[in-house]
Amino acid sequence: MRVFIVTRTNQFVIEVGTQEPVVEIKRKIEQIHGVPVASQVLTVSGWELLDGLDMEDYPIVAEGTKVDLTIKPGEPHPDKMQITVKFSARKINIEVDNTDTVRSLKEKIHIVDNTPIKRMTLFFSGVELDEDFRNLNEYGIHDFSEIVVFLKTTNRSRDEPPTRKLSLVVQTSSSLLNAASIPLEMRDVNTVNDLKQLLLSRKILPADDYLFIHRQRIMRDSCSLRWHGVENGDCLYVFKGTVSRSGYA
Repeated sequence: MRVFIVTRTNQFVIEVGTQEPVVEIKRKIEQIHGVPVASQVLTVSGWELLDGLDMEDYPIVAEGTKVDLTIKPGEPHPDKMQITVKFSARKINIEVDNTDTVRSLKEKIHIVDNTPIKRMTLFFSGVELDEDFRNLNEYGIHDFSEIVVFLKTTNRSRDEPPTRKLSLVVQTSSSLLNAASIPLEMRDVNTVNDLKQLLLSRKILPADDYLFIHRQRIMRDSCSLRWHGVENGDCLYVFKGTVSRSGYA
């Protein structure tokens, strides 16, 4: 599909594939426009397109979409580190910046391995990385370090906090109800499908297939709001469509 890359002074068109990684789009822009990949920030409607995701992870991007390109002038390319993330039965290698925080490392692990962020406990050299907003280098993590991941148990009776009531806002796209903002109350153990059925039963949405987005990530119908990390007051975005291997319908 063709998308428009818009800068402060001009715009140009590039061809992208639905399964093409965001970082590959940035490499194309570097070849065409000369902007280094590390200096590029791509956004659509204020949402940043993350390097670790594919274009199909953003249902808001379609034929003819305008993608805003912001250039970070004078910002040096951060030093990169290759680290190993070790689970109980497997290992994965991840590239991080030396300015990454514990939280951003967890997000990268989630992107690569799909492990829920809230289940992760990270250790380095026997020390728990227990402060999400501390930089990795503050823990002495360096190139080729090994981070061990322990997964918190999902035993509801022992480890999960009691259910909570959440006040949410469901924001529809411009093609639905004229971009309406819909306040709702749900329990954090309710699934995305529960939310969908509530909206359909109240005739807030017409019968159709929908995608829900939270913090730039597509939500899974069978998983709870708690699993997705939804907090009180969060906004969920809804779009028409379904997820398939070939893209969005």
